[in-house]
Amino acid sequence: MAVEFLDIDGAHDGPENGRGGSPATVATAGPQVTRPAESGPPEDRRDGEDGRGGQDGGPAPKVVTTRHPGRWVTAAAVVVLLAMAASALITNPAWEWEVVGEFLFAPSVLRSVVFTLELTALGIGFGFLLGTVLALMRMSANPLLSSVAWGYIALFRSIPLILQLLFWYNLALLYPRLSFGVPFGPSFFDVGTMDLIGPVTAAALGLALHQAAYAAEIVRAGLLSVDHGQREAAAALGIPRSRQLFRIILPQAMRSIVPTAGNEIIGLVKGTSVVYIMALPELFYQVQVIYNRNGRVIALLLVATIWYLVMTTVLSVVQHYLERHYGKGRA
Repeated sequence: MAVEFLDIDGAHDGPENGRGGSPATVATAGPQVTRPAESGPPEDRRDGEDGRGGQDGGPAPKVVTTRHPGRWVTAAAVVVLLAMAASALITNPAWEWEVVGEFLFAPSVLRSVVFTLELTALGIGFGFLLGTVLALMRMSANPLLSSVAWGYIALFRSIPLILQLLFWYNLALLYPRLSFGVPFGPSFFDVGTMDLIGPVTAAALGLALHQAAYAAEIVRAGLLSVDHGQREAAAALGIPRSRQLFRIILPQAMRSIVPTAGNEIIGLVKGTSVVYIMALPELFYQVQVIYNRNGRVIALLLVATIWYLVMTTVLSVVQHYLERHYGKGRA
C-alpha cells in the first residue's frame, strides 16, 4: 500500500501547479485525493463582485446629487433683501441723489479729496520709515535700543489719535519757541513754535508718529517670518548686513508685510477724518462746511461716503497686485 506525502516546498517539478512543483495532496492510506481549486459551484458566486451590477444581479445604482434646499432659501432671502435695499435707495427722495450728483465733483470736494490723499501719503511714508527703524531697534541685541523702541510703541499705541493731534496742534502752549544748538549747551538760533509747526505740519506729524507705532510691529512681524537660515547663509557668504537686510530679508518679509500694511493704509485714509478738529480742509471737514451752509446733510454725507469707497477700493486693488507680486517670491 503506497502512501503519498504533502509536498510543501514544491520540490517536485511539474506543469500542474504552475510553479514547477507537483499538486498539493493530503496524506492518505488509500487512493490519492486532490483538493479542488474552488469550494463551490460557479453559480454560487455573486454577480455584483465585478462592480457592474448589484448584489442581487440587478442594474447598478444611480448616483443622486445631494440636495441643499437651505442654500436656495438663504440665497432667495438675500436677493429679496438686496432688492429691498436698492429700492429704498432709489425710490426714497430723501436721499437727494440730484444733490449728490451736483456736489460729487465740485471743485472744493475734489480739492479735499486730494488733500486727504496727501495726508495719507505723509502719514504712511514717514510712519513706515520710522516704524522700520523702530522694528530694527526692537530686534536689536542692545537692551537700551530695544527698551526705547518698546516704550515708544507702547506709548503711542495707548494714546488715541485725536489726543495726539490736539497735543501737536497746541505744542506752542508748552514750548513757545524752539531752539537749536548744542545739547545742554548754547543755542545757535530759535524759532517760534507756531511758525515751525502749523496745522498741516501738526496733522502730518501726529499721523506719522501714531502710524509708526503700528508700522513697527508690522515690519517686525514680517522680519521674524523669514527663516533664520537665510540670515545664516548670507552671513556665511560674507554679505554685508545692510545688503542682507535690503536684498535678502526684506523682499521675503514683504509677503507678510504687504497684507497688513495695506489694511493700515486703508485705515489711515479713513483716519484722516479725525483732523477735522484742526479745521483742515480734508474730505469730511469739507462736506461738513457745505451741509452747514445748505442743510443737505444726508446728500453731502453720501458724497463723502462715495469718495471714501473709491479711494479704499483703488488701494485694495493695488494691495491685491502687490500681494501677487511678492507672493511669487521675487523682490
